[in-house]
Amino acid sequence: MKLWEKGYNVDEDVELFTSKEDLDFDSVLVLYDIKASKVHAEVLQKAGILDNSELSQLLETLDELQKRVRRGDFQIKSEDEDCHTAIENFLTSKLGDLGKKIHTARSRNDQVLTALRLFYKEKMEEIGEAVRSLIQAMNDFTERYGHVQFAGYTHTRPAMPTDVKTWAGAYVDSLEDDLRLLKAVREIVDQNPLGTGAGYGVPLEIDREFSTKRLGFSRVQHNPIYAQHSRGKFESTIIHVLVHIMYDLNRLSSDIIFLSLLGCLRLPDEMTTGSSIMPQKKNPDALELIRGYFHRIVGYQVTVMTTAANLIMGYHRDLQLLKKPIFEAFEVSLASLKMMELIFEKLQVDEERCSATVTDEVMATHQVYELVKRGIPFRDAYRQVAEELRERK
Repeated sequence: MKLWEKGYNVDEDVELFTSKEDLDFDSVLVLYDIKASKVHAEVLQKAGILDNSELSQLLETLDELQKRVRRGDFQIKSEDEDCHTAIENFLTSKLGDLGKKIHTARSRNDQVLTALRLFYKEKMEEIGEAVRSLIQAMNDFTERYGHVQFAGYTHTRPAMPTDVKTWAGAYVDSLEDDLRLLKAVREIVDQNPLGTGAGYGVPLEIDREFSTKRLGFSRVQHNPIYAQHSRGKFESTIIHVLVHIMYDLNRLSSDIIFLSLLGCLRLPDEMTTGSSIMPQKKNPDALELIRGYFHRIVGYQVTVMTTAANLIMGYHRDLQLLKKPIFEAFEVSLASLKMMELIFEKLQVDEERCSATVTDEVMATHQVYELVKRGIPFRDAYRQVAEELRERK
């Protein structure tokens, strides 16, 4: 039975069109929704809607449901529409009229917001851990090979000498900035929307500070209209951080592919794939996919922002379409971070090939500054070295 059912039947095609895709994502959210429902039951008991016995029965039944979900023993049916309805229907089937009380002082709108926020917070923690783990793998790589010099490039042409420590350290510094950005975004998202209803509050006195503490949010999201307005804004902000992380992985992938082409870096065979026609090929497919996934994450951010734009106040079903891009953005980013960590655990440096890239031309700027140290004006020294290089050719 649908929560909004009023005695008429919805066309089957309409029902399928409006809820089919959502069921897959709600199977991920159901445990977060159960967690929030437990706390909400406690809020209702504090408000005098439930007595102690009723609270105990609801919590026990929600515990039972939680165990069934973890065992893979609970399915959200198409007639349920979503996990929120499925939870209430389960409670009602077990507890009768008592189960019908769980939706007091909340709407599916703040219910899904709460489940999503809990999910987002957990996923951002996972992203942060994955970034830190990659940084550690890169630092370990630097410990092994940081002393090795090779030619740095500008305009895809040899430029000046650098070393593995400086090269890898550039990406470590950038990833550490990503962690700072991630922390800031997590603080923004860490607001409790439970109790804001459909965007206009609920006509009942409830203790929102209590639910905030019990659910582990840092503060209450007070304005109920903003609670709905923030859906789309928060998703876009989260994906913005993931774009920055994937941007670093994109550039890093291109560097590794390029430097392995020069022979400076070596990808072990087990980190490559092959060709169906060219027997010599060892392709850096994993790196190419990471590089390509960056563009997909950028696309997700555009999708989220443009889907939520132009909507008037309050909830709109358009916002349901935000689940897929944010869920997949987390999934792709986490997989890419873990793959890059594995690559750095396996990546090798060919010191001889690296050294061979540091030619006289690559050392030209250093030669200029040797002359500068002797008192020759920079521009004269620059032209002198340029002329010497020209004559050698």
